[in-house]
Amino acid sequence: MIDNMSTQMRVVIATVLSLIVFIGYDYLFMPKAVPNAFDSNNSVQNISQGDAVKSAASSAAPAAPAAEISQQSAKTKAAPVQKGGLERVIATVETTNMTMEFDALGRISQVYLKDRQYRDEEGEELKLFNTPKIPKPLEIRFSDQSLNELAFKTPYTASVSSVELDGTPKTVTFRQDLDGLIVEKEVKIFPDHHYEITVRLSEPRPFYISPGVRPDLRVDNYTVHGAMVEEADGTLTIIEDGDAKGTESFRKARIAVAFDRYYATAFYDFDRGLSVVVNKDAEENPVLFVNGESGRVIHGYIGPKEHKILQVIHPELTKIIEFGWFTFIAAPMFKVLLWLHSYIPNWGWTIVALTFLIRIILYPLTYKGMVSMHKLKELAPKIKEIQAKYKGDPQKMNAHMMELYKKHKANPLGGCLPMLLQIPVFFAIYRVLLNAIELKGAEWILWIDDLSVMDPYYVLPILMGASMWAHQMVTPSNFTDPMQEKIFKWLPVIFTFFFVTFPAGLVLYWLTNNIFSIAQQLLINKMLEKNKKAE
Repeated sequence: MIDNMSTQMRVVIATVLSLIVFIGYDYLFMPKAVPNAFDSNNSVQNISQGDAVKSAASSAAPAAPAAEISQQSAKTKAAPVQKGGLERVIATVETTNMTMEFDALGRISQVYLKDRQYRDEEGEELKLFNTPKIPKPLEIRFSDQSLNELAFKTPYTASVSSVELDGTPKTVTFRQDLDGLIVEKEVKIFPDHHYEITVRLSEPRPFYISPGVRPDLRVDNYTVHGAMVEEADGTLTIIEDGDAKGTESFRKARIAVAFDRYYATAFYDFDRGLSVVVNKDAEENPVLFVNGESGRVIHGYIGPKEHKILQVIHPELTKIIEFGWFTFIAAPMFKVLLWLHSYIPNWGWTIVALTFLIRIILYPLTYKGMVSMHKLKELAPKIKEIQAKYKGDPQKMNAHMMELYKKHKANPLGGCLPMLLQIPVFFAIYRVLLNAIELKGAEWILWIDDLSVMDPYYVLPILMGASMWAHQMVTPSNFTDPMQEKIFKWLPVIFTFFFVTFPAGLVLYWLTNNIFSIAQQLLINKMLEKNKKAE
């Protein structure tokens, strides 16, 4: 049954509902700090609080022979232990695009990104970890409580204190003596943010190793952040911060990654798979551990979620770029964006080209909706007459309106339905532009030197609001209620305020979309007017 709400008002409601996903961006939802819920003195069994971890721990593979450890140790000249706490840096690895620091517990304590697009507002090298959260990448937890406590009191020695990569991978070995149990971590580091970690024990002891908690640089309530596990069958299990339920186990997982909006730390093995355990901290944020096997090589990655970097390391690794609910649309759209960028070197103009392509694909829907709105505009006087005549009898009013629509072959939802069908596409492009680290530090024109942050001079949001108003002016309206018309006319102002703090790349998309919509509307208006005269 059709009530007395106009089609234009339905469009208003649909538009406002679509804005729910935008409302309260970063300035309304402050990043959540994650406390150090894990005490380094806790064993894996204490952390897991379940039989799943104990069972997995008991299945650890046999350790490499003690003789092998001794041979490796003989080849390694340990750097002297420096004075200070276990947080001190004992080894530093320099590559062309990052600096990786290791602390006295053989963990990756900090990673600095050197590339210009990743630098902070002051132009300083970006640090992936700003708070002392644990577990840190490459942190080992033993199932044996007393052994675990000893491990967190005993410093490692490093084979070298400083390494500089010249284009080829290099290895740093860390050694720890736990009252006769020799632990060695052999870390082979590659120039492109990935590494290989091999842990060897002089005798079998069940242990776990972690890729670390997620980087904490870009966290908000609109982008996905937390942990993701790709299972053996390709299923992606995403556990967002605040949603971890407790101990979850995954056998033969291909990827275990902790990530924020732009950066990630991960373990992966696309051949044998990994036994992954997901725990939770005090705020129910996921924390990853992998069942360790002495002598086994585990592949790791720590750095930006940039497609071209991940693609070169392993194409399957690009799955850590996650777009949330609309990934099924956003992922292929992101690939189209990358394809366009291969021909258009500027990311701003690439967004313009993508918008144009989307408008062309959606043109049949747009045309159908616009034609329907033209018909409803012509029927507006008759609709007003029916509403006035049957004001006190909604049933008769709706019946006569339905008869009117049927007689003139007009669909009262014709203008609204095409827009509703386009909303998933708009959400998908929103996710793509919000999560694509490629836009970070990407210049467009004049004052826009970073498409991933807001326009510092508010030019794009104002132009977007003006273009939305212009689109209203050329769009046929069939308002029968003055109040509805007033609400609709205020939408450009409301959108402008919503978009003020949005990334410039996203506002550019919306502005470009409005401009193309205006052009399409003018073209269709002209076509319909021509057809009307020909009748």
